[in-house]
Amino acid sequence: MIQMTTVLDVADNSGAKKVACIKVLGGSRRRYATIGDVIVVSVKEAVLNAKVKKGEVAAPWWSAPSAR
Repeated sequence: MIQMTTVLDVADNSGAKKVACIKVLGGSRRRYATIGDVIVVSVKEAVLNAKVKKGEVAAPWWSAPSAR
């Protein structure tokens, strides 16, 4: 289960190494996410010269501007 403040290892080509979940999307009282669910994350560690930087908030492109 993934919930708020869970630290996750990233397996994509964005350059992020570790991210922390800050919001689980899909309902106002939804507490947990599983593999394949959409979440909003904050980058905690990133490689040098990456697309994303430490502290950046990453959200799906279709989410509301307030979630980004």
